Amino acid sequence: MRIGIAADHAGVHLKDALVRHLRSAGHAVTDSSPMPTDPADDYPLIVAPLARALAAGEFDRALFCCGSGIGPAVAANKIAGVRAAVVSDEWSARDAVLHVDVNLLTLGEKVVGESLALCIVDAYLGATAQLGRHERRRRQITEMETGR
Repeated sequence: MRIGIAADHAGVHLKDALVRHLRSAGHAVTDSSPMPTDPADDYPLIVAPLARALAAGEFDRALFCCGSGIGPAVAANKIAGVRAAVVSDEWSARDAVLHVDVNLLTLGEKVVGESLALCIVDAYLGATAQLGRHERRRRQITEMETGR
C-alpha cells in the first residue's frame, strides 16, 4: 500500500516509529515531514500538502502525527476528497474506514503510546470500506463538501 505520512514537532517520534513499522510490513511510505521539525512549525502547513497529495491519488492512505491529532484532522478535512479522523483505539480506526472510508488518520503522540499506535494503524490499514448504506452516507458527505 502507498502511504503518505507526516508529523509536526509534537509527533515526530511516533511518526518515526510508524515509518519503521510500515516499511517493515512492506508498505511504500513517503514521509513529507519537515526536517528538522521546529516547535514553531504550524500543523496546517504540514498536513495540507499531505492531504492534497492524498486527494490527488498519490497515496492509498495517509497518517499524520502531532500532540493530539485533533487540529490536523480538522485542517485536512478542508481539502476536498480527504476524510480525516483522529482516533485513539483500534475499534475506531477500523470503524472509521468501514463506515466513512476515512483515508487520513491522525494520531496524538501525547494520547497513544507507540505500541497502541502500531495496533491502531494496522487496524486502519487492514479495514476496507463497506458498501450499502455507508456508501450512500459517504456520498452525502461528498455532496456537502462540494456544495451540492
